[in-house]
Amino acid sequence: MQDYKYLAIVHALQNRIMAGQYPDGKLPSTAQLREEFQASYGSVRSAILILKTLGIVEGRQGLGVFVVE
Repeated sequence: MQDYKYLAIVHALQNRIMAGQYPDGKLPSTAQLREEFQASYGSVRSAILILKTLGIVEGRQGLGVFVVE
């Protein structure tokens, strides 16, 4: 079975959100996540899209991605 980097990012971000590691609710930028996870833009965007689909985060145009309260 093939491992997909975007799934590892999803799990890591979910764990951080559940642990309260983003007290202001704002996730790091796509560029920061790319660097941290050594992942492509597509992998980071896929991970964020999954989190949005699950209702965990929402995008705010011009502001970033935030945890849904």
